[in-house]
Amino acid sequence: MNKVFLAIIGVVVIAGGIVAYGTMFTVHQASQALVLQFGNPIRIEREPGLKFKLPFVQNVEYFDRRILDLDPSPQEVILQDQKRVNVDSFARYRIVDPLEFRKKVSTDIEFRAVFGGRLNSAVRAEVGKVLLGDMLTAKRADVMHLISEQLKGQAPDFGVEVIDVRIGRTDLPGTTSQAVYNRMRSSRVAQAAELRAKGEEEKTKIQAGADRERTVILANAQKEAEIARGQGEGARTAILNSAFGRDPGFFGFYRTMEAYGKAFDKDTSLVLSPSSDFMRFFGAASGGKQR
Repeated sequence: MNKVFLAIIGVVVIAGGIVAYGTMFTVHQASQALVLQFGNPIRIEREPGLKFKLPFVQNVEYFDRRILDLDPSPQEVILQDQKRVNVDSFARYRIVDPLEFRKKVSTDIEFRAVFGGRLNSAVRAEVGKVLLGDMLTAKRADVMHLISEQLKGQAPDFGVEVIDVRIGRTDLPGTTSQAVYNRMRSSRVAQAAELRAKGEEEKTKIQAGADRERTVILANAQKEAEIARGQGEGARTAILNSAFGRDPGFFGFYRTMEAYGKAFDKDTSLVLSPSSDFMRFFGAASGGKQR
């Protein structure tokens, strides 16, 4: 009898524990809970801690209350100037109404697919209105602001709040990048050839000018040298004529000295008689014969 009683008590305790366990649930600090009764929402629990519900008839679904990321795949966008670019965009959002979120999308994966499509659509619409060069200027921030405003306006329909929207990277497609590179390379090669041609032209002009100036300088120097030489020769001749007129003996002596200078050098050997007329000044300064 005691054993049966104890068994009954044990069953009651276990059943009570199961019921008590089914009435309690915990909300984490990073989560929020939606209490459902037979699939219908009853209430939202946002504050962390131990909570209670009806066992067996009510269940709980948890939703993250932290800031989450939405990062769809990059897409190709045609710009206003008909250039194609690959745009990689992302958004940051937070679930503020779990009930509305569950109504629109049943899971986070479905939300990312649906809202990610809307993000890509807004990116295509706004980025397609600008030029390629605008994506490298302050207008890029204006484009991101417009996209962010569009998504923030659509976010309440999903029970979320959009915190921020950004365009991560804007790259040219592979074929376009190669075409742009080839065009830039061709342009730089043409500019280099043009600069070389201008350099050669300037070089030729400078060389021609230098050669002309050199020729003129040499010609003027030659002219001045000839003039100076002629003036020197004239002065020399005048001095010699004057000396000859004053002292014919000195003139003969001078001309003989010039002859000696031209006739005698280290490689010259002469065999002459001391009484030779050519050697007369070696005997006497007057040119007369020695006695």
